[in-house]
This record gives sequence, C-alpha cells and structure tokens, in this order.
Amino acid sequence: MTKLPGILLIYLCMASVGLSQAADNEMPQLPDWRVLEFEEKAFWATARSRLEILPAPEDAKRWELNVQSSVVDNSELLQESFDPTTGQIHARSRLSQGKEQRIKSYRYEADFILRERRNPGADNNVPPHEWPVTYRGEIPYPASVGDTVVVTPYLLVLLAQRLQAMGPGNSIDVIVHTDQNFYRVRLTSGNGVPINANYEIAGKGNISGVRETFAVAVQATPEGTLAEKNDFSLLGLEGEIILFFDRASGLPLQIRGTAPRIGPTEINLKSVSMRAAQQ
Repeated sequence: MTKLPGILLIYLCMASVGLSQAADNEMPQLPDWRVLEFEEKAFWATARSRLEILPAPEDAKRWELNVQSSVVDNSELLQESFDPTTGQIHARSRLSQGKEQRIKSYRYEADFILRERRNPGADNNVPPHEWPVTYRGEIPYPASVGDTVVVTPYLLVLLAQRLQAMGPGNSIDVIVHTDQNFYRVRLTSGNGVPINANYEIAGKGNISGVRETFAVAVQATPEGTLAEKNDFSLLGLEGEIILFFDRASGLPLQIRGTAPRIGPTEINLKSVSMRAAQQ
C-alpha cells in the first residue's frame, strides 16, 4: 500500500479547509452525490450500508445524514442533523432492529450530550419514537475537547471527501463521539493506489475499471478514559482505516480496514445516485 506523505497540519479554524466557523458566511454546496451504497461480502454474510445527505427541511442552515445498514438479520437506521460548514453534529438517533430492538437518541448541547434510550413496550403497534423511555442521562464532554468540532463516525466520509479534494499532504483533527466514548481522530490526505472499481450510477449505467485515487487515512485515539469498551469503527471497520477517492470524480470507491472475526477487509462502492445540478 502506498505510503502517505508527511503531514501539513491544517486546523479546522482555517477557512482554507472549508470546514470551519471562519467560513460561516458561505454555505458549502451539497456533495455531487446524494446516495452512496457500499457492500462487503465475507463468507456467509453480506453487509450493506446506504448513506444519503439531504438539506434539512426545517432548517436551511443544517444538513441531514441518513444511514441504513444491515448484516444478516440485524439492521440499523441512523438519522443525523449537522452543521454543513463544520460537520458539527447537533442531533442523531439510531434505531436498531434484530435480536434486540431499541432506539437511542442524542442531543448535543453546549456543555453536555443528552442521551436517551427507548425500548419496545407491550403494544407492537406503537412507533419507535413513542416507545417507553428506559434511560435518560447526560454525557459530559471531555475537558480537552475545547473548540474542536464533534462529529460522528459516518460524518468522517464527508469530511474525508472534502479533505482529499485539497490534494495530498493535508490533515484535520476532529472529536468523534460514538455511544458513550470520545476519540480524537486525525484525517490525513495522501496519494492512493489504483482501485479496480465496479459500481452503478443510478440511471446512467455501470462504471468499471482501474481508477487512480487519492487516499485519506483515519487515525483514532481515545480522548480521555473510555466509558465503555473500545467501539470506534467506520462502516464496521476498525484499526488502520483508509478511504480511497476517485481522482476524477471524487467519489469514495473503497474503504479498507479490519473487520471483527474476519481480518483485513475492503468495502466497495456498489451504487451511487447523483444529485441534480445545484444552482
């Protein structure tokens, strides 16, 4: 695998990165893609993830990220509201279905995160958002967070795409919140390796062949003492994670990392729905 070049540290407070409050007077454009679908096949199981970014209907200054993921009989539906300029997460919910059913929601206040859990009640006809509350509590931010932007694992895909567009040799730091843990994550851009792509563009046919790429490496370290066991992952991958982006289109073609009980794994882009031309 190609070695990434040296780091030229660029903090989020610099407008040149396009992710900071310094650019709050200029709303970024939505990515050219509207929906990304990834797939990983290993032994007897197929894991799928679908990411969609849309403008929030009730707030023109926010975007929404919707994620559907499934493997065997388990599935999750995530909905996240975030600042499109910085990536700062404002609220999210995660509905898990399978052997266990639950919905967890998080509201990101200035000084703490309000975490709530709901489980099904006796009435199977009650929608998840009306299930009985089984837990509600506040999670304090680590003191070391400071002004660093707080995001979620899936938002790293969008931030990495923005970073790779700047070319090799750039990096940003963010704080990633999972369930109760926090991680300081550094994204570093570099030259990638040729990727054998094979994906469909909705309504336009299939794209296949070797593509030249830029790469973004994801390095996560616990921020403070973990409240529970290590749970940092991106699309189910752990360890040394690298995203590869097509140099021409900017699309994320592949994500490499380590899958639990499987080992080194590649998750490939299988389908993309492009967004209508932006005005």
